[in-house]
Amino acid sequence: MQTNASPDNTSAIDWSEKRCVVLDLDGTVYLGSIPIAPAVAGILRNWERFDFRFLSNNTSHSPATYVDKLNRMGIPARLEQFLAPTTPLVDFLVEEGIKRAYVVGNTAFRADLARRMPELVQTEEEAQCVILAYDTELTYEKLARSALLLQKPKVRFFATHPDLVCPSPEGPLPDVGSFLGLYEIATGRRPEKIFGKPNTEVLEPLFRLYPPSALVMAGDRLSTDKRLAENAGIDFILVLSGEATLEEALLEQRKPTVIAETLGSVLP
Repeated sequence: MQTNASPDNTSAIDWSEKRCVVLDLDGTVYLGSIPIAPAVAGILRNWERFDFRFLSNNTSHSPATYVDKLNRMGIPARLEQFLAPTTPLVDFLVEEGIKRAYVVGNTAFRADLARRMPELVQTEEEAQCVILAYDTELTYEKLARSALLLQKPKVRFFATHPDLVCPSPEGPLPDVGSFLGLYEIATGRRPEKIFGKPNTEVLEPLFRLYPPSALVMAGDRLSTDKRLAENAGIDFILVLSGEATLEEALLEQRKPTVIAETLGSVLP
């Protein structure tokens, strides 16, 4: 099923002008470790036609892990096609001259951060900021040490993305947005900057290559994927293979450009 969201049925995507397709991953290309077959088929069918970019707010794994996962599903993705909140985060830390940070993140995230910014010392001692990522190895010790740091007004607070939950085949799991509620209650602090979707900074590498009219975004979430596309001024495909339902989409004041059961049913 493909449903044009516009009541006058005129807002379908003009694929002749599109050059780059930005794809959310979980709920759009796969569910957990399970590929969404029509989506994978649609990507492969158009692999030579469009510049596919893969965008995930999930900072619990390194970009290389996601690329390997896509490769195992038959999608010949390369590392340079992957977009993540870590890129604008590092750019910002460099601009702000931040050299010491307490990182609440799992081993893979901390390693990726170190690879991108080797000059950053990840430490509690004299930390200039707390960085909160999707930490699937979260411990009370990390919560306690970071909360104590955030009681110092000079220690800044950043988060990689705002997602409340992370989808899984068994159901939604607590994500950074849920953690932020805990921090706000414990410390009275909210992050001064959140880097992932719907913050358009995550798309900056593409804005240097394409005009907005040449881009299209596909995803399964209204709060992050749809808002990112709106903030960036690009067409948006809502797929119903993940979080959002048709009923929720139709309640939106500003409808998606296209609503489709899966990505495969809307790609040309």
